[in-house]
Amino acid sequence: MKLLNNYETVYILKPDVTESSNLSLVSYYKKLLKEKGATNIVVQHRGRRHLSYNVNQYYDGIYVQMNYDANGYLVKYLEKSMRFNENIIRYLTVKQKDLESIHIY
Repeated sequence: MKLLNNYETVYILKPDVTESSNLSLVSYYKKLLKEKGATNIVVQHRGRRHLSYNVNQYYDGIYVQMNYDANGYLVKYLEKSMRFNENIIRYLTVKQKDLESIHIY
């Protein structure tokens, strides 16, 4: 069994992406994660938001957040796929810490 870490990926879609394209992209990435061995996949639509600065001449974007358990190879594969998708203007993946290992004093 491979060791799985908890990750959070947020990606920003172009604001002119249609609702059907948006839903198909979300289902595509969810399916990709599931096929490659990710577990506990949770997808949240964060909606259209104004960007702090313009990115590729866009002033707002559609935010989508995915939380899942996977290995580092899957994250690399996912990000490579996002890099070549013309509808995604930015993405970021962060590794979440286990709640048990965080000590609050």
